[in-house]
Amino acid sequence: MSPSPRPGRFPEEFPHEDGQRASDADRDAVAERLREAAAEGRIDFDELDERLGAALGARTYGELRPLLADLPGAPGFVPPPAAPPGEPVELRGGMHGVRRSGDWAVPARLVVRGGMGGVLLDFTRVRTSLAEIQVEVHGEMAGVRIVVPESWGVDAGG
Repeated sequence: MSPSPRPGRFPEEFPHEDGQRASDADRDAVAERLREAAAEGRIDFDELDERLGAALGARTYGELRPLLADLPGAPGFVPPPAAPPGEPVELRGGMHGVRRSGDWAVPARLVVRGGMGGVLLDFTRVRTSLAEIQVEVHGEMAGVRIVVPESWGVDAGG
């Protein structure tokens, strides 16, 4: 498994078909754009909450597409840039939380902020060739939960 973020996030051209399955990274990228839209005053907090719920529960690109259709950059958006090698990937729990589980692309370095919704990092089913993964944790209000396979060593110092 490569330490770079998983391909399949919405590129600007939206080449994915509506029926194709979206990934956690796709849902998180849509959620982040919705949060930005609320911060810009484009949608109110009630609508943000409604759209975030729909984004986090979406299974396909077709369910995600309408959530951004009336925001600048429609019909697509530019996802956050991939972190260059050696740069940490940042995950923010925000209001609704973030979850990474299953077979996901694990970067060498993560900075994780729990926010109000918390973060779950589940490494039990990942495949990686990395000898070490550095995770910087900022629990904030809801905290960060990390699950690792029994065979992994953990150094929680520092």
